[in-house]
Amino acid sequence: MLSNTFRRRPLRALAAALVAPALLAGLTACGGSESATTADGKTVLRYQGQTGQVTPFELADNLGYFSKISLQWEGDTTSGPANIQAAATKQVEFGSAFNGAVVKLAAGGAPVQSVLSSYGSDAKSFTGYFVREDAGIRTARDLIGKKVGVNTLGAHHEFVTREWLHQQGLSEDEIKQVQLIVVPPVNTEEALRSGQIDVGALGSVFRETAVARGGLHPLFTDKDIFGEFDYGTYVFRKDYIAQNPEAVKDFVQGTARATRWLQVTPRDEVVAKFTDIISKRGRNENLKLLDYWRSPGIPVPGAVIADKEIQIWIDWLERNGELPKGKITAKELFTNQDNPYANGTYQPSSGPTGEVVAAK
Repeated sequence: MLSNTFRRRPLRALAAALVAPALLAGLTACGGSESATTADGKTVLRYQGQTGQVTPFELADNLGYFSKISLQWEGDTTSGPANIQAAATKQVEFGSAFNGAVVKLAAGGAPVQSVLSSYGSDAKSFTGYFVREDAGIRTARDLIGKKVGVNTLGAHHEFVTREWLHQQGLSEDEIKQVQLIVVPPVNTEEALRSGQIDVGALGSVFRETAVARGGLHPLFTDKDIFGEFDYGTYVFRKDYIAQNPEAVKDFVQGTARATRWLQVTPRDEVVAKFTDIISKRGRNENLKLLDYWRSPGIPVPGAVIADKEIQIWIDWLERNGELPKGKITAKELFTNQDNPYANGTYQPSSGPTGEVVAAK
């Protein structure tokens, strides 16, 4: 039972494009700021999950890494920009998105702050941008006038595609001639093979099954551009952090430790744990997706945020005229103060309880 109850309701659908600053300011101003608590005094954090997957904070909850918070699932999301907008508009307490989307939301007036990296690319988990073998597409210049399928606009796939084109020497006018088409990940391979799009962004299960069927090859990958890199972060509203510092601290330390658990634990053990969690939560999910889990995709121990992981997208937005130069800096947008792998509680090389971890 909740001592400060609120009715569970579906989250309103939010457009992937960022809302205007004036509207956002009005939305963030409404609604109560008092947090719900459980009967034993834990702060309730509402969140959106991901179907068929276990997030690091859900894992942290299962591993018993939280002592001051209780998670409350409000539904699933497939869009990072919509997820952090839900946090900014007080429909949930926190959200996760690509750092470029976080920068745009903050620049638009949303008082949010990143507290922990949420996803990235490593040697085993990354997104490839695939073309058909018979399409004759071999270089960035071959994409002028072509269509690239992405999961949503204003997020990872769009930014990485446009950054790769820029690095390959295309002018801004030429880049504008590459058309970005929104295609659900589950339909991307089919759209690519049928010629509806010329390039398809494929990751995880969709990448592996598509490659296994043959006839496709990656034109580039996000890992090719930046190497192993953290791309997204968890954000909270600044007013929520100020009013509930202990709850946010508990979320960060527990989720950082769970991320580290994923980084040092054998794959079979991780998959078994995920299977148990998904089976017990009763959301009618497909366990077969776990066959394609390869790694946490976060290369930095404990998901500590690096300045460059946000600054690079500030620079990108400034270069493209979407953000006034000098309006915002990376250091304004994130903090590592509650992360035990950054604040001296644990050494970065240690495990989820500070123990020494044998080198692999």
